[in-house]
Parts: sequence; C-alpha cells; structure tokens
Amino acid sequence: MNISGAAKAAGLPVKTVRYYADIGLVEPAARTAAGYRDYDDAALRKLSFVGRARGFGFSIAQCRELLGLYQDAHRSSAEVKQIASARLEDIRAKQRELQALHDELAHLVGACSGDARPDCPIIDYFS
Repeated sequence: MNISGAAKAAGLPVKTVRYYADIGLVEPAARTAAGYRDYDDAALRKLSFVGRARGFGFSIAQCRELLGLYQDAHRSSAEVKQIASARLEDIRAKQRELQALHDELAHLVGACSGDARPDCPIIDYFS
C-alpha cells in the first residue's frame, strides 16, 4: 500500500506517516521500483498503534518504547504499565495546573464588573 493509502487506513496525515518513517519509528515494509514507500499490514498496525498512543499524548520516545514492547512477545505488562502510569501522572498534573488556571481566571472574571468604566481587575492582574 502506498503512503497515502497507509495514512488513510491508519487515520493519520500523510506528512505524519512520512515523518514516522524518516525518524525510523514506523518504516515502510519496502520501496517500490520507483522509490515510493510501500506499507504492508504489519506496518499499518504499527502506524495505527502509534497514532492511538499519540492520541493519548505519549511522546515520540515513549511511542518508540511502547512500540518495542508491542513487538516483543516476551514483554512484561509491568513495563507497559509503568510507561502508561507515568503518562497518567503527567495528565493528572496537567489537570491540576488547568484547574488552578480555571479557578484564578474565574475569580478575575467574577471580580470584573464588565461595565463601561475603565477599572478592570483582569487588566490590573496582568499588568
């Protein structure tokens, strides 16, 4: 399957599939006589795997590690869980950060009268 077909099948942009091949994350099975990338079913599964992992916010390095575990029939699920648990903690930390931003901005919005006067606690806070 050519790169555009592989991208469509994996639900990824062609540019992303090309990038993954260029960095050696998911390489095509072969090249055609004309030099075009040719993806087989195994490569498609890897592209889909990486696409889903990236959807959860795993970094390229983490995806590379997860992909290695995916391909290792002798992997331990503990290794996979460790990577996923670290990502989950990253998400939780981001949630706490966003909640703090939400709370502070909600306070500022609530403190602003929003009328025709120039006084504005939001502007005051930012300055």
